[in-house]
This record gives sequence, structure tokens and C-alpha cells, in this order.
Amino acid sequence: MELRHLRYFVAVAERLSFTVAAADLGVAQPPLSQQIRDLEADIGTRLFERTTRRVSLTPAGEDFLIRAKAILHNVQDAAERAQAIGCGSVGVLNVGLTGSMLAGPLGRLIYNFQASFTGVDIQIHEMSPDKQIAALKSGQTDISFLRTPPQDPGLVSELAWKEGINVVLPRGHRIRTDSIGLSQLKDERFVFLRLRDSLFAKHILQCCVSSGFYPKISQQAVEAASLTSLVAAGFGVALIPEFVSNLAHAKVSYRRVISSTLSADVHALYHLRSGPIAHHFLAKMRSDAGDLVEQLRLG
Repeated sequence: MELRHLRYFVAVAERLSFTVAAADLGVAQPPLSQQIRDLEADIGTRLFERTTRRVSLTPAGEDFLIRAKAILHNVQDAAERAQAIGCGSVGVLNVGLTGSMLAGPLGRLIYNFQASFTGVDIQIHEMSPDKQIAALKSGQTDISFLRTPPQDPGLVSELAWKEGINVVLPRGHRIRTDSIGLSQLKDERFVFLRLRDSLFAKHILQCCVSSGFYPKISQQAVEAASLTSLVAAGFGVALIPEFVSNLAHAKVSYRRVISSTLSADVHALYHLRSGPIAHHFLAKMRSDAGDLVEQLRLG
């Protein structure tokens, strides 16, 4: 039994005429009649009652019609879903990130993408930068968003958006200007992102060294958002990505850091072999991220 047998059977059963069904199917009537006889022989029972005047369904034919139409409907659904998955309009996109990324444009970017691709389910995976790389390589995630991404020949790194650095100061700190140079912080105690698993933290450290001082680190944390709470508790000052400052805290203030080398630019990291959903998301990122960044800066 093949799908064409079911299609031929349904055509005859719905029209109760071999002549009309053959015309609608675009086939000659004798081959159509033979296909129905072959189907009945394969099943082992008659599906139609035939006379010189009329064609009708047997009880077995009536039941078979219901099930044949369901099978053909499921086959069509399966074909349409496979086509949708193949073109990237249906499926799942797994995104790796640190929670602080959502303080910037990424949250809105994900929302806008899902509004355009309603058949795609985006799963967010919060994890430290080192675990993001492992998840990406193992296929657990499709795209990761990182500051200071590693150089890896198996992965593609693309600038998602540019982001500056702010310093978090305790309320009442001696620095009052809206922006400061990095070297002005040389005498401060720092709270830092954890150096062992953050290339971004190492980037900040190296920029401090290039500015003429090695930061005195009192505490380290996994998330940039946690640094603000540590500053508020009196552990020192912190250097954080620009948009993390949107998570305001009553006991701290923020100042822009002026530096030619220090930045918190965000990169999208993905495989060259990434599927169509990932590439649709990347296209949305390229078209929307700049405007979303400007909206955040304008408040």
C-alpha cells in the first residue's frame, strides 16, 4: 500500500464516481480503477460497492475513508513542518548568556525576534563564560553572547553591539565628575568579575595594568550585576558594562570611564554550520541592535 493508493481512494470515495475522480486527479479511468482494485486486494476486503448506475462505500470503506484522510492530513502536516524547520521559521533556538546581558538590548532583541518568528521557541541558558563555550561546542546552545570572546577556529565571532564601561562608586565618593580616566582609580580597592573563568575580567585587568597600576581586588563575583551590591556593601569600586548600570542601586553612583582600550563590546559566537533559525536571529541582531542600543542610551 502506498500513499497514492490512499489519495486515489479518497478521491473516489468523496465523489462516488470513478469518472469524476479520474478527471480531477488528471489520470485515465482504467488505471484508477486498477489502483483501487489493488488496494482492496492488499487490504483483503471490498471498499466500494459498484453497479452500472452507482458507486457506494461499504462499511469497511466508510471506516477506511476516515482513517485514510487522517493519514494524508498527518503526512501533509509533517511535510509542511519539515519545510518550515528547513527554512528556519519553526523550531528551537538555544541562547547562552550571562544574566547581565539582559540589562542591554538582548532582551528586547529576543522579544522582537519571537514576534516575527512565532513558530520559534527561544530557550535562554544563563551560565558563566567558560561554560558557554563548552555548551556551544557540545551543541547544547546555538548562539552565545560574550564580551571578549575567545579565539577559536571552530567558532565564528561577530560584533553584536558596542558597549562602554562605567565605574560603580559608593555614594559620597570623592570623585564627582561625570567621566573619569582609568588611571584615576589606581588607589581604589576593586571588586572584580572572577578572573579564572572570564576573559572579560582579564581584559579589564590588563587595561588597568596598561594604565599604570595593578588593581587591589578585595572580592570576585561571577555576575556583573553582583558587583554593584558588593560596592554598595563597601568592598570597593567596580568596573561594569555600561548597560548593567541600568540596574540602579540606591547606595551607589555611576561614572563613565574614558579609555581608548577598555570596552564591554558584546559579540555573538556561533558555528559556521549553524542552522537557519540561528542565521535568522543573527540577521535580526544586525538590523535591530544598533537602534535598540540608542533607545537604551536615550532612556
